[in-house]
Amino acid sequence: MSAPLVVLIPHRLGREEAVRRLKSGLTRAATSVPVLKVDEERWDGDHMFFRVRALGQAASGHIDVAEEHVRLEVMLPWLLQRFAQAAQAMIRDRGTLLLTKKS
Repeated sequence: MSAPLVVLIPHRLGREEAVRRLKSGLTRAATSVPVLKVDEERWDGDHMFFRVRALGQAASGHIDVAEEHVRLEVMLPWLLQRFAQAAQAMIRDRGTLLLTKKS
């Protein structure tokens, strides 16, 4: 089994505001990436569990929101692992934008 893709995104919003922004962020991100479809998004307090599909492949993971950072961990199927580095950069960039811009 492969290692999960992990992305840490620092923020200065506090846990509550970061959760608020992220609750609408995954669906918005999926609409701006045509090959990405959100199959499931479930929140339990400061933790979100998700399943997404890209290029016909399913991936699942979770997001943990802390006071000063967000940690995303996702298990990618073999085909999508080839795009892991690009996905990691895109997730970090979009997450940073979502958690730093004025809202």
